[in-house]
Order: sequence, then structure tokens, then C-alpha cells
Amino acid sequence: MSSPSASSTHPTGAPRPAHPHEELLDHLARTTALGPSEAARVVADVLAYFSESTEEYVRRRHGELQAKGLTNERIFERIAQELPQRRVRAAELSARQLRRTVYG
Repeated sequence: MSSPSASSTHPTGAPRPAHPHEELLDHLARTTALGPSEAARVVADVLAYFSESTEEYVRRRHGELQAKGLTNERIFERIAQELPQRRVRAAELSARQLRRTVYG
């Protein structure tokens, strides 16, 4: 007897809603050593990582780069280069706008 798929029923017996990224999860499970639950966890982690707002990203990166000893001039230059590489292209921000995001 085969076990029910992860998307068949909820533990309460109610039908389980389809995962919004079911096709991606199936692909990862087929093409990697990840099981379905591991693939779901990886996808959730990646989506959470890229769900930061521009302001959250700028503040987090500023703190990380500052902890590495970079000056604000280098930090803001680097963040400005990184922002267009984000999952959703962020608006181009000047060094002044970056400073205002960090320091208010």
C-alpha cells in the first residue's frame, strides 16, 4: 500500500491545499537528493531570504559589511551595486538615500 502524498490530506483528515510551488518541489525532489519535505524547507528558506524589503536588506547588509570593517563610503557603494541583483529589482538608491535608510 502506498503512502499518501504530502499534498493529499492534512493530519485532521481535511484535504491539504496544494503548495504554491508544487512543480518546483517536485523538480527538486526528482533532480536532487532532497526528499519532498526537505525540498519544501529549502524553497521556504530561499523565499524568506529574498522576501526582505529594500529597507530591511540595506540595514542588514550595512550591519554585515560594517562588522567586516568597511567604511560607509565602501558599504553604500557595494550595496548600490548589489540591489539590482536582488530577486525583485529594487529602485536605484543614491548614497544619501542609503544613509537615510540606515540612520533615519
